[in-house]
Amino acid sequence: GVGQKRVNGFRQSLRCNGVLNEFGTDFPACDDVYHAYICDFHEHFAEDIRDAAAIERIFGKFGSDISIVIHAAAQPSHDWAASDPSTDFTVNANGTSVMLEATRKTCPKATFIFTSTNKVYGDLPNSIALKEFKTRWEYDNPTYYNGIPETFSIDQSKHSLFGASKVAGDVMVQEYGRYFNMPTVSFRGGCLTG
Repeated sequence: GVGQKRVNGFRQSLRCNGVLNEFGTDFPACDDVYHAYICDFHEHFAEDIRDAAAIERIFGKFGSDISIVIHAAAQPSHDWAASDPSTDFTVNANGTSVMLEATRKTCPKATFIFTSTNKVYGDLPNSIALKEFKTRWEYDNPTYYNGIPETFSIDQSKHSLFGASKVAGDVMVQEYGRYFNMPTVSFRGGCLTG
């Protein structure tokens, strides 16, 4: 998945003391699993990110040696989310909360990277005027030439159930950064694949 590709990139380009990455669940649309990388060693843990005790045990094993957490696990399907909104929410929102809390308790100085989604903006980007070019459409307003800024509202728009569950996780990541002074970031990409 996306997280495993990212960790492999870190392993190839950095000398790291620890990377925790990719917790997964048993969903048809989500086959990501957890991997812990400590430079030249790999250990696999197949755990559910909603299981706080299991996640705390794994974080506890590596402790403050963890310098970065890449949280790329999710229930990623809009259609599937509509078929089971409660499970979608517990994976994307509660699972993110479990990851944040394990990071805060075990390695609060570790950089926490959350793979969010552009779906947190709901349908509001559809209200931005577009300009047609020969081979593509682009935003007509120069404010959006480099994409949707973080200051763009997520309120008063229609979100998919998936988008709403990711909003909850995204906001929790921001709050842990502000409230606990942890180095956190949410990347709001679209159509993410491994």
